[in-house]
Amino acid sequence: MKNKKVVVGLSGGVDSSITAYLLKEQGYEVIGLFMKNWHDDSVTISDECPWLDDSNDAMLVADKLGIPFQTIDLSEQYKERIVDYMFNEYERGRTPNPDVLCNREIKFDVFMKIALSLGADYVATGHYCRKGEIEINGKTVYQLLAGKDKNKDQSYFLCQLSQEQLSKTLFPIGELQKSEVRKIAAEQNLVTAEKKDSQGLCFIGKVRLPDFLQQKLQPKDGVIVEIPAGETIYQTETPTFNNKEEKLSFFSKKYTYQKELGKEVGKHNGAHYFTKGQRKGLAVGGTPEPLFVIETDVKDNIIYTGQGKNHPGLLRKGLFVNQDEVHWVREDLSLQQDEEMEVMARIRYRQPLEKAKLYQTENGLYIIFENEQTAITEGQFVAWYHKEELLGSGVIS
Repeated sequence: MKNKKVVVGLSGGVDSSITAYLLKEQGYEVIGLFMKNWHDDSVTISDECPWLDDSNDAMLVADKLGIPFQTIDLSEQYKERIVDYMFNEYERGRTPNPDVLCNREIKFDVFMKIALSLGADYVATGHYCRKGEIEINGKTVYQLLAGKDKNKDQSYFLCQLSQEQLSKTLFPIGELQKSEVRKIAAEQNLVTAEKKDSQGLCFIGKVRLPDFLQQKLQPKDGVIVEIPAGETIYQTETPTFNNKEEKLSFFSKKYTYQKELGKEVGKHNGAHYFTKGQRKGLAVGGTPEPLFVIETDVKDNIIYTGQGKNHPGLLRKGLFVNQDEVHWVREDLSLQQDEEMEVMARIRYRQPLEKAKLYQTENGLYIIFENEQTAITEGQFVAWYHKEELLGSGVIS
């Protein structure tokens, strides 16, 4: 029987290097492909993760492993699908997650299609997660499972994958701890063994976000307003609800601010450069507790802030996902109208999973957490799990 062919996205890091090594050891025919997704070095903090060094390291690893290697330029698709989308979201006052998008739109779509057109049976990546297979009514259903290394689990970044994409994907390092991956790399004398993990935007490197955004979003002066924690809008009594949806809507509703509710404490150069929960970059001192962004108003260009990480403007129990942005990895478990499900969920990477309940309505999905969540941010992804399995996700509305 002919060996199955796998294309590995070699990024020039240690995780993808060991992915390629393990697959070769398992008898697969392995091809290394490096994706170049960005040409503009003017906004990257250049010494950190420039693509040229990464491409070179990927080539050295492929050479050492004795596998074919080539570079593909996806910068056009990347700009169209990721960069333009990011600018658009920031302009709307939302905060996108480029890593989740990058996996959905580039790695597991554009890149996967190229790999399959090269005759590959699978695509493999260096993500810390695992794939399971179960049979339901005679049909194979794929599961997206958390990585064994609890500190590195990256299932959240893959929360938008489909059954089709999972069927063609392998995650060889999902069973390993990061320390084990580094140990194998050192034993094999791979150039990436001690290399630091890349930080920053998916495939671009470490980026100065305001500089990056300023390429398209013009700076404009505005004011920073501080809202006191004792403000009356936080003291609403829980009303009597006529139906369940009214109740869900109440717990998911965000506060609406006017300038008059607080006092002006500083200036900024564009509300779209800031995100909810942000503390750095406000350049306002002299408050007993640090100021956090509690809301941005991009229309009137105002940043609303509050003192301390427990400011009521940062805390909320519920959120809503519009129906067209609800995604089930496990399509067979998707909820019908008026159904509910108990899950564990998170609203950002590395956040410990928290108890929550899903409620499906005609217009979308409400997620109500058992405990209040900090800085629920529109445009970010919420992902829900059962035990180790990621079941679905959605864009927070």
